[in-house]
Amino acid sequence: MKILVDTNVIIDALTSREPWNESAEKIFIMAANHTVDMYITASAATDIYYLVRKYLHNTETAKQIMGKLYSLTGILEVTGNDCLEALASPIKDYEDAVVEKVASRKDMHYIVTRNIKDYQAGNTKIILPDDFVKLMEEE
Repeated sequence: MKILVDTNVIIDALTSREPWNESAEKIFIMAANHTVDMYITASAATDIYYLVRKYLHNTETAKQIMGKLYSLTGILEVTGNDCLEALASPIKDYEDAVVEKVASRKDMHYIVTRNIKDYQAGNTKIILPDDFVKLMEEE
């Protein structure tokens, strides 16, 4: 199963942000065990690095964490067409519209996010991290 994991879920796992970290960390374990194919967008990578560095106050440790993240995730390119098509998307938040366009183009099964309301107008299925963990435990 291919999932695009939204920035908020990645940060929950990397910073142990409660109360959301438990399901986010389980998703990371699924990726490490090759139960799911986990992806982020290239544009999210810079946001994630910024937030991790800010949280840790340490550039080198942030880079090490990003390297570990990249060993678990695929990084999906954001194309000019994704950006242009996102302008016409019914998704109101532009950043989320771009993520949804990438997910749709790359045939992701789900976008895993805590921010499902912003993605509801898109074409890709969305799911909360807790619900995704439950879904995978049922399979």
